[in-house]
Amino acid sequence: MKRFFIGALLLLVVALGVTAWLGLREDTTDATANSPSSSADLVARGAYLARAGNCMGCHTTRGGAEYAGGRAIQTPFGAIPSPNITSDRDTGIGSWTADDFWRALHNGKSKDGKLLYPAFPYPNYSRVTRADSDAMYAYFRTVAPVRQENREPELRFPFNHRILLVGWRALYFRPGVHVDEPQQNAEWNRGAYLVQGLGHCSACHAPRNFLGATTGGENLSGAMIPMLNWYAASLSGSSGESGAGLGDWEVQHIVDLLKTGISARGAASGPMAEVVRGSLQYLDEKDVRAMAVYLKSLPGSEQGGRGGQGEAGAPPRSTPEVQKILGIGAQLYEKHCVECHKASGEGEPPGYPALAGNRSLILASPVNAIRAVLHGGYPPSTQGNPQPYGMPPFSALLNDEEIAAVVSYVRNSWGNQGALVSGGQVNNLRAVTLD
Repeated sequence: MKRFFIGALLLLVVALGVTAWLGLREDTTDATANSPSSSADLVARGAYLARAGNCMGCHTTRGGAEYAGGRAIQTPFGAIPSPNITSDRDTGIGSWTADDFWRALHNGKSKDGKLLYPAFPYPNYSRVTRADSDAMYAYFRTVAPVRQENREPELRFPFNHRILLVGWRALYFRPGVHVDEPQQNAEWNRGAYLVQGLGHCSACHAPRNFLGATTGGENLSGAMIPMLNWYAASLSGSSGESGAGLGDWEVQHIVDLLKTGISARGAASGPMAEVVRGSLQYLDEKDVRAMAVYLKSLPGSEQGGRGGQGEAGAPPRSTPEVQKILGIGAQLYEKHCVECHKASGEGEPPGYPALAGNRSLILASPVNAIRAVLHGGYPPSTQGNPQPYGMPPFSALLNDEEIAAVVSYVRNSWGNQGALVSGGQVNNLRAVTLD
């Protein structure tokens, strides 16, 4: 018995040692700064890369100073306020070196060695090259200093104990710079670098496990964004394979959506509209096209087409009750929707999106469609589409059952197939807005 306990203790010590090594180790690849920090061209490049990473989206509160932090990133474990990344030496990153900045992006550690919560998407940013990190650092040194104290995360027990990140990192984080795929061309590799790294698309479009880690690597098969009550559609495979992928889109249609917020195949709304407005519209056409080429090439996945959030599945059985609900939905559609979206469901893209084959309607989760009817649909105002058409909200005009009926109707018309929506589902989203 004594030998058993000694052996178990040794195994425990070894396991803890391996966990500590995996969770605390740092990748020293390209650990030395290799660019001057005062070059105007370098600063301009850093500003462009900060846009590509949409850094302002998280590090700026509504109406607040740019990059001064304070926006609460809501997670299933609690709220994590974004830090001040202006050049203020006391409350920002003004005292950081290029090595400190690289350490945060690449290894997920602050200047003082504190482990960062992965609400900061360092599992993606780890792929960023040292040269690009140095350019971003040079830019942030030019951002006007704002003295604004950082707030501690408001996480529930036990996630408020930062030491547990050692175990999380041991399981789910491996630092490493992006490496080009030799069998792919330069455009595809540039797109992969932007999508997987600075674009951190998997932060929203990849499924997560119960500990908040993305599953399946760069599996962009779609996922619910739980604290926003929004579904980030699949970007993998064709619509038929993965429940709304991009495989059967034309590259130009993807470019249009990313760059302007609208395309012949659909419009960006919700959280994606924020990304287009604050980030993607400012990228070079060449970079946006590279992202589109990469996204179009992604294979379909089992997870995207099954498991509750992929394809909408078979239509409801035809019963008198179902026919009554769809009949009410048809009447409401004729009264409120047909002028823009047409009796055929084809709409008039890009101003009025088609509903036939619409990505938001062929998902098992009807959350996006419900929210569009409740709160309206608004593509972002961009340089390529400065005055977008918007869909008005119907929350004050229609009750829960009526909205459920019209959403059920459009999910089962023009070749669309989906389960009926209930008034309870609508009611659960009535008070939810996008922040």
